[in-house]
Amino acid sequence: MDAANLLTRARALTPLLEAAAPRIEAACALPEDVLTALHEARVFRMLLPRSVGGLELDLVTFFRAVLALAEGDASAAWCVSQSSGCAFSAAYLAPEAARQVFGDARSVVAWGFSTGPHCRAEPVPGGWKASGTWGFGSGNRHASFLGLHCHVPSGGERTMLVPRGAVSIVPDSWRVVGLRGTGSDTYTVKDLFVPEALSLVARATGRDQQLAASARPAPEPERREAGTLYRFAPTNVYQCGFAAVALGLARGMLRSFIALAMTKTPVGTTLALRNNNSIQARVAQSEARLSAVRAWLEELLVEMWRACSAAGAVSFERRVQLRLASTHAIHEARAVTEDCYAGAGATAIFESQPFERRMRDMHAASQQVQASAEHYLSAGQYFLGLDPPLRFL
Repeated sequence: MDAANLLTRARALTPLLEAAAPRIEAACALPEDVLTALHEARVFRMLLPRSVGGLELDLVTFFRAVLALAEGDASAAWCVSQSSGCAFSAAYLAPEAARQVFGDARSVVAWGFSTGPHCRAEPVPGGWKASGTWGFGSGNRHASFLGLHCHVPSGGERTMLVPRGAVSIVPDSWRVVGLRGTGSDTYTVKDLFVPEALSLVARATGRDQQLAASARPAPEPERREAGTLYRFAPTNVYQCGFAAVALGLARGMLRSFIALAMTKTPVGTTLALRNNNSIQARVAQSEARLSAVRAWLEELLVEMWRACSAAGAVSFERRVQLRLASTHAIHEARAVTEDCYAGAGATAIFESQPFERRMRDMHAASQQVQASAEHYLSAGQYFLGLDPPLRFL
C-alpha cells in the first residue's frame, strides 16, 4: 500500500470514529469494531518495517493520517500515534525476534513512562530480569506486547518487550478528565525474565545527542534497518504524531462549531451566529492558526526527510526546529479549541454535543510532555547560541 492509499483509508475512517467517540470514551478503550477498522486500514503498521509486513511510510504521510483520525476521535488517533513510535523497536530487533513481536497482522506494541529509577533490569544468563512500574501505557488494552524501559547496571536504558499477559495491570489506574479512550493504564512486573533477543536500545543517550549536536552521526550499533525512516528517533514520531492529534482534534472542533453557527441563534438575540461579526472573525482566525502551523510542520517534515535521505542522519538543528514546531502546533490547537468552545455558548456543555468531550481531550493532550512550554526555552536557547538541555530533543 502506498502513501496515497493509506491516507485515503485513514480519511475514510473519520466519520466512523466520530460516531464511535462516545463508546470509545465510555469503554476507556477502543471497541472491537473500531479496532477492526483501524487494522483493516493498516494505520497501526504505517511506521513498521516492510521486513515484518509494515508499510514503512514517511513521516509526512504519518502526520497527515493521524490528523485525519483525530478529526474523528482523539483517543483512537493517540493510540495509533503512540503505537507507531513503539513500532520503531522492530528496526532494532533481530529478524526472528521482530517477527515474533510483529508478525501477526494485528500485532501492536504499547509502552509507557518509567515511574522512577526503580524500573531496572539486571543481566542474567540468556537475558534480563526486569522489575518496575510504568504509567501512561496508552493503547495497552489492545496491545499484544508491552515495553519496559529499564535502567541497567552498565548505565543508560534498555527497552524490554514482553507479552501483555506477563505484566500486572494496576486496577483503576486510568481515571482521567480526557483521552479516556486511550486506556493508558499503569502496569508493573517483578523479577520478570526477558530473553536477550527481546531487549533493545532505540533511544539516544546524552552522549549520542552531543555527537548529533556536533554534526557527527550518533552511534547506533543495534539498529538493523537501513531505511531513511529509522534514521529518525521515536521521539520525533511522538513530536509530530501528538501534534497531529491536537491539530486534528481542533479541526474537528472548528468543523462542529461552523455547523452550529450555521443554525444557532442565541437566546435573547435575533442575530444568527453566522451573521455575527465577532464569530466570523473567530472562525477566520481559527482557520488561519490551524492552517499555518500545519503548513509549517509539513514543510519541515518534508525538508527533514530530504536532508536525512541525503546525509543519513537528522541534524540537531532540524530536531530543535521539529520540537519547536510541534510544541507550537499543540498550543495553537488548544487556543482554537478553547475559542470554539467559548463561541458555542451553553450548547458546548451538553454531553450530547461534541464540544465538551473535545475540550477535555484537548486539555488532556496538551498536559502531556510534548506540549511543555519548556520546549520554547530550549529552542530559544539554541537560536541564541546557547546549549539547550538535550532531554526530549
